Amino acid sequence: MKNCRYLTAVLVIMFAYGTSLLAQQLEPHEFPRGDMRIMFYNAENLFDVYDDSLKSDEDFTPEGSKHWTPAKYQKKLNNLAKVITAVGQWEHPEIVGFCEIENRFVLDELLRKTALKNFNYRIIHKESPDNRGIDVGLLYRADKFNPIDFEAVRVVFPFDANKPTRDILYVKGKTATNDTLHIFVNHWPSRWGGQMASDEKRMYAASVVKRKTDSIFKAEKHPKIIVMGDLNDYPQNNSLVEVLQAQTKFDKIDSEKLYNLGYYLQEIKSKGSHKHEGEWGVLDQIIVSGFLLNSTTNLSSTIDDAHVFDAPFLLEPDETYTGFQNFRTYIGMTFHDGFSDHLPVYIDLWFK
Repeated sequence: MKNCRYLTAVLVIMFAYGTSLLAQQLEPHEFPRGDMRIMFYNAENLFDVYDDSLKSDEDFTPEGSKHWTPAKYQKKLNNLAKVITAVGQWEHPEIVGFCEIENRFVLDELLRKTALKNFNYRIIHKESPDNRGIDVGLLYRADKFNPIDFEAVRVVFPFDANKPTRDILYVKGKTATNDTLHIFVNHWPSRWGGQMASDEKRMYAASVVKRKTDSIFKAEKHPKIIVMGDLNDYPQNNSLVEVLQAQTKFDKIDSEKLYNLGYYLQEIKSKGSHKHEGEWGVLDQIIVSGFLLNSTTNLSSTIDDAHVFDAPFLLEPDETYTGFQNFRTYIGMTFHDGFSDHLPVYIDLWFK
C-alpha cells in the first residue's frame, strides 16, 4: 500500500511538471473577443472523395495514394468545424476565409454535415483554374455581414501563362455598423522548388493585390481593407515589403497605407502559423489598411487584436526538432488524423 501511494505521488508530480512545461511553451488563447472576429485557415487539402476528371485530385479518392475514404473526409470536416468553433470562443467567427479547399461542394458539406449547420453561415466561392483543383473561399454569418459585391481576381503570370494558380477572392460588404469592409482572401504560389525559383510568382501575385488595393484607396476616402491568406512568404520577404508595400512599423499610422500585422506577430510576439525545419514563421498573414487601426472610427482594431490560434489540440510534440509542431491530417501518404499543417490566424474588430 505504501508503494502504491508513493507511485501515485510520483505520477502526480510528473503530470504537474509536464503541464507546467506545456504552459510555458503555449500562450493562452482566451483573448477578449471583439465585436467582430475574422479568421483565416489553410485547411490542408480539404478534398471530397470523388475524382474530378478536369483536375489532378486522384490522390484524394478511396482508390488513390492517400486512400481518402468517406470516413476520413467526414472526420476532416468535423475537425475543421471544431477549429472554427474554438476560434470563435463563445460566438462563432463572423467571417472565415479558407484556402486549400477543392470546391464549393466541400464548403456546403462543412455547413451541412457538422455542428456549423446551426450558425447561419453562407458561402462565397468561385472555381479557380489551379491544376490540383484547390481554391480559396469565404464563409460569413448572414446576420452579421452583408456582402454587396465579390470578384474572383484571376492571377495569370505573363512569364508562365500555361501554369495557372489560385484566384484571389475579393469580397466587399457591410458590417453591423454599416461600415464597408474590403476583404481579400489569398493563397499565393507555393515554394515548391525553392524560394528563389518560385519568388517571381509570389511577387506577381502581390502586384495583383497591390493594384486592387490602390484602386480602392483612390475610389474611397479612408477605406477599411483586410488582406488575409497563406502568402507562402514571410512578412519580411520582397513580395510583402517591396511589392505590396505592407508597412512593418506601427509608430505612426497612415490611413492610406497597408500594415502587416503578420510582421508584428512574428517579429514582436515571436509567433508562427507554420513550422519548417524546426523554425516557426508567419506564412498566414493579416494585413490591414491604416484606417482600421484608427480607434476613433465606428469600426476599428489594433495591432494587438491579431492572433495566431495555437490551441494545444492543434499541436503535437516535435520529435525531430524541439517543442511542438502542427498536428497534421497527413504525414506523407500516412493518415495522421490531425487538423492542418498550418495554424489559423484571426483579427478582432471593435464597434465604437
